[in-house]
Amino acid sequence: QVKLVESGGGLVQAGGSLNLSCVVSGRSFSARDMGWFRQAPGKEREIVAAIDWSGLSTYYADPVKGRFTVSRDNLDKTAYLQMSAVSPADTAVYYCAASRPHYDKLIDSLDDRASYDYWGQGTQVTVSS
Repeated sequence: QVKLVESGGGLVQAGGSLNLSCVVSGRSFSARDMGWFRQAPGKEREIVAAIDWSGLSTYYADPVKGRFTVSRDNLDKTAYLQMSAVSPADTAVYYCAASRPHYDKLIDSLDDRASYDYWGQGTQVTVSS
């Protein structure tokens, strides 16, 4: 059983910073790609950033490039999303997601939602202007 729990969301002023964490329980964390997605009211869930199982490859959606940083700690089985220079457009529920172990993956794409098999419950990020 793989379970993901996000934390770190909250209310932040525009221009500020926020750090999200995603703790993963279960086996094989170090073999799983990790993704961060977000969903704003009335919009579809979209990719924000992702990091592959090795930590050597990352992906960032254009709106967050240069502002957000994705990382992971395999010993603590945790993925992180550091958010800086936030704007009201970043307001959304943020979800972390984990893939099946990379050697079992059918879809080898960090930014494809279908690459991820396990999801957290989400954490709300609200940016005030």
